[in-house]
Amino acid sequence: MESLKKPNCANSSPLTPLGFIERAATVYANSPSIIYNHLTYTWTQTYGRCLQLASSITRLSIGKGDVVSVLAPNIPAIYELHFAIPMTGAIINTINTRLDARTISVIIQHNECKLLFVDYQLTPVIQEALSLLPDHCPHPILVLITDDGPVSLPTGKFINTYEAMVEDGDPGFMWVRPESDWDPITLNYTSGTTSAPKGVVHCHRGTFIVAVDALLEWVVPKQPVCLWTLPMFHANGWSYVWGMAAVGATNVCLRKFDAKTIYTAIRTHHVTHMCGAPVVLNMLSNGERLTHTVRIMTAGAPPPAAVLLRTEALGFDVTHAYGLTETGGIVIACSWKKEWNRLPVMEKARLKARQGVRTIGMTEVDVVDPESGVSVARDGVTQGEIVLRGGCLMLGYLKDHESTAKCIKNEWFYTGDVAVMHPDGYLEIKDRSKDVIISGGENISSVEVESVLYLHPSVNEAAVVGRPDEFWGETPCAFVTLKNGHGKPNPTGEEIMQFCKGKLPGFMVPKSVVFKDELPKTSTGKIQKLTLRDYAKKLGSTVNIRM
Repeated sequence: MESLKKPNCANSSPLTPLGFIERAATVYANSPSIIYNHLTYTWTQTYGRCLQLASSITRLSIGKGDVVSVLAPNIPAIYELHFAIPMTGAIINTINTRLDARTISVIIQHNECKLLFVDYQLTPVIQEALSLLPDHCPHPILVLITDDGPVSLPTGKFINTYEAMVEDGDPGFMWVRPESDWDPITLNYTSGTTSAPKGVVHCHRGTFIVAVDALLEWVVPKQPVCLWTLPMFHANGWSYVWGMAAVGATNVCLRKFDAKTIYTAIRTHHVTHMCGAPVVLNMLSNGERLTHTVRIMTAGAPPPAAVLLRTEALGFDVTHAYGLTETGGIVIACSWKKEWNRLPVMEKARLKARQGVRTIGMTEVDVVDPESGVSVARDGVTQGEIVLRGGCLMLGYLKDHESTAKCIKNEWFYTGDVAVMHPDGYLEIKDRSKDVIISGGENISSVEVESVLYLHPSVNEAAVVGRPDEFWGETPCAFVTLKNGHGKPNPTGEEIMQFCKGKLPGFMVPKSVVFKDELPKTSTGKIQKLTLRDYAKKLGSTVNIRM
């Protein structure tokens, strides 16, 4: 048997998600692949367009190891580019559309992208970003995505339009397969909710694993209808961009959306699946009862049990999961047990609010003491840091060996997320390590405080951060937005704090409440606590403030 322990050329082909679309063009040839406004493509057409686009990209001397960036919303172009760019051997970098010019400039300088696809609505921010580049930094080639824009769009410094590149490409182009499992396929930047964004590099093998794994965990059937409410530029849509090709899905694209747009799309296209951060659940929770079940995957932040309860009451089947930019997608999920269906609704919502257990594709997941590395007690109380081990973890941070070494150590990836492990083996996040509030020596989970605030009938959104305090060091400060048209007088800060008393230990009750019209968020719907912490530091002596 020893002589057989070696790979051979037939059994060691590199894994890549690019093969998904090649197969889809055969199996689901005439089935719809993309729906966008009044436009519909089949899988045969989408595969052909990707090949033609890849061909045109290659003619620009773009190839293996080069970075190609994309700045666009959820339109067909960004979906196609997830295949076309790596089909040339290049690495796709999708840029957050809500970033300012300065941050985009930093990203372009850092990743040295050679080609940049830009949506027509985002040309002003790109032009400003390029003007901020240092003199020694070469500018990328620019291609304009005209999409549904005006016919007379100025092309300026753009060498071509997106559609022209598709039309000019070779439909017989032989796409470039990776030479190794470890060839990079994507470069994503962390959202920077707690610190400066870092460039996360993933390989073909890891992306293949997480894309297939995510389909299995969500029990996605063949030919679902996926509504893209999750930005494709966020961790490549949790790798469902590639995964949906594997099952021949219909991808319903939306340039922008609100609750009304989502409900209309669900009815019109009979949507079966969608993803989004808890802010999307909150957006939907005050909507209308569905006529058919829609499965929705939520991740990005712990969803309050009250929001889960309201959303599922409307007919949504919510799966709560956990992943990071560094994992490329979902790696922990609250896998549901049939016996839980017999529990009271609030108890079911509380269980579903937990992050859960490792997905099939992950090797190991644990909660450990960050100092000793020893597993914490499975008592649902003792807190530790979530650590991961599995094939979909990142290769590392681009040009940042120090940060890579800090999080990948002792044969584990350290996430920075604080959690407990329950006796049944399901873990539950309590906070980001940087979001834990330390008041008088006591650790306060902002997530626990927020869960109580969401129980208040007038609260729409809530976020809790530490506010400096001369005596206690810091105390919980709640930032709150209120629901519109709930038929009751708006509560005062004192009433909000009184509501929390009895539901939380005294030291966890917010000592100040700030009412705002809107909370700052990243493009993926995660509340920017870094911004709120900075705001809390600047607060005066007034306890309850209305903005």
